[in-house]
Amino acid sequence: MDAPLASTSKPHLPDAQTVTQVTHWTDNLFSFRVSRPKSLRFRSGEFVMIGLMGDNGKPLLRAYSIASPSWDEELEFYSIKVPDGPLTSKLQHIQPGDEIILRPKPVGTLVHDALLPGKRVWFLATGTGLAPFASLMRDPETYEKNEQVIMMHTCRTVAELEYGRQLVESLKDDPLIGEMVAGKLLYYPTTTREDFHHMGRVTDNLSSGKVFADLNLPPIDPATDRAMVCGSLAFNIDVKAILEGFGLREGANSDPKEYVVEKAFVGDGI
Repeated sequence: MDAPLASTSKPHLPDAQTVTQVTHWTDNLFSFRVSRPKSLRFRSGEFVMIGLMGDNGKPLLRAYSIASPSWDEELEFYSIKVPDGPLTSKLQHIQPGDEIILRPKPVGTLVHDALLPGKRVWFLATGTGLAPFASLMRDPETYEKNEQVIMMHTCRTVAELEYGRQLVESLKDDPLIGEMVAGKLLYYPTTTREDFHHMGRVTDNLSSGKVFADLNLPPIDPATDRAMVCGSLAFNIDVKAILEGFGLREGANSDPKEYVVEKAFVGDGI
């Protein structure tokens, strides 16, 4: 009797989800969409652990904010590429049909429940720290709870802003929230290393008051303003100091206040 043929299919990953779309925005930025576990429930702004199998046969996982809103049938992620990064050196080569590991246990602080009710919410991000706000900007709850939403996003170059620019541009035609977004969402992208109509770091534009003048808004007031922060550790520390200078207090899921910071943001070493 002939021996059975060896299987040529790849082994099925634990907690596997299938990649459905990959977009490379620059040499160091890409986004991708994957199937969503039927049992997964999350709040817009939360993150999950995703990854691939490492060379040692063990899962290599990192925290990634979900960039798609809680109602989306798929999950979207936005990532940097690090040539020597243990995970992204491999993750950047995924193609539709490939599988990634996704641990379906969402957590995070960038959620509406962690903020006290207010009139305005500031989304403050650098680089791929935009990801949780890509989720929140597409969620109806964001506009139901706030009279104004200000998205401040800083990157080094204009090309690095493109993912966010296209996302914001698409919102006005979104059948679910298009009418809600109109007149409520203010987008303030800036660059630090290339000429652009708005330049400078988030911290500088807040400290100098330039963003308030450019958008014709009053300075941040703890009675009306709320903020969410996502960037590098240094960025988070600097922005926290500025927000507290305006009188805002840091909150959490269990203790809502005027601002929150995502402490699990993926850094440059992934």
